[in-house]
Amino acid sequence: MNNKLEIYTDGSSLGNPGPGGWGVVIVSDGKIIEEKSGGEKQTTNNRMELVGAIEALKYIISLGGSSGTKCDIFTDSTYVLLGITNWVHNWERNGWRTSDKKQVLNQDLWEELSSLNNKLKNKIFWYKVKGHAGHIYNERADELAQGSALLNKGNI
Repeated sequence: MNNKLEIYTDGSSLGNPGPGGWGVVIVSDGKIIEEKSGGEKQTTNNRMELVGAIEALKYIISLGGSSGTKCDIFTDSTYVLLGITNWVHNWERNGWRTSDKKQVLNQDLWEELSSLNNKLKNKIFWYKVKGHAGHIYNERADELAQGSALLNKGNI
C-alpha cells in the first residue's frame, strides 16, 4: 500500500428521521482495500453522512495517521464538505452557534469530526464528488450506506 489513500464516504436514511446507514470505501493504488459500514435504527441522513466521515478518519488514525499517510476524502455531501472545511471554525469560535445564533445541529458529531480532522492536520484533503453520477467508489459507498439502512429497518 502506498502512502496515499482515497476514501469515499456516504450516508443514507430511510425517512428523515428513520433507519439509517453509512458506508466507507478505502482505495489504494486504484483498488478497494477495505469497506466499512454501519448504522442506527433512528437517525437522519446528515447524521449518517457525518458518521461516515468520522469512521473514515478513525480508519486513518488506526493506520498510524500521524505517520506519512496522506488521504483524499470524497463526499457527496455539501453539508459535510462545507461543514468541515469552513463552517466548523466559526461554530467553534461562536460556542457552537450558527451565524443566526441558533445551536448547531449534530454538534456531538461535528465536535468529534473536527477533533479527528485536527489530529490529522495537513494529511487530509476534502473533496466533493457528485452523488449518483456513476462514480464507482462513491456508488459503492452509497450501496454500503443503503444496505446498512435496510438492515436497521429490518428488511434484510
